[in-house]
Amino acid sequence: MVPDKILFEAEMTATGGREGTASSPDGAFALSLSLPKALGGPGGEGTNPEQLFAAGYAACFLGAVKLVARTSKVPLTDDASVTARVGMGPVATGYALAVELKVSLPGLERTLAQEIVEGAHQRCPYSNATRGNVPVVLTVV
Repeated sequence: MVPDKILFEAEMTATGGREGTASSPDGAFALSLSLPKALGGPGGEGTNPEQLFAAGYAACFLGAVKLVARTSKVPLTDDASVTARVGMGPVATGYALAVELKVSLPGLERTLAQEIVEGAHQRCPYSNATRGNVPVVLTVV
């Protein structure tokens, strides 16, 4: 799926791989990267690509949830949240990701919450990017 037009572009440069740094050209976002102990690295104070992907997916998916709720005229509380769990493991020719999105929509009946979550999954750019390639489990909590 290709966008009809690009509305926004983000740009980051990574150096040093999983034990380096990543930064934006405008200097607004810079961070250290550390290879997690679970992957054979030293761990440390830096983040890793899976955490960054989880943060981006969670934020984007919550935005899609809010859009679906708003267009359906369903009010959400300010404490609505999405927690993304991104796992990585070996496959026949390298590594692959698996995702679980835990969505909390306090005050909504479970069936309605599930409908909103399913609608968000059809609209979220991260969901569209992963569909058919990365397994994504949606859980209403």
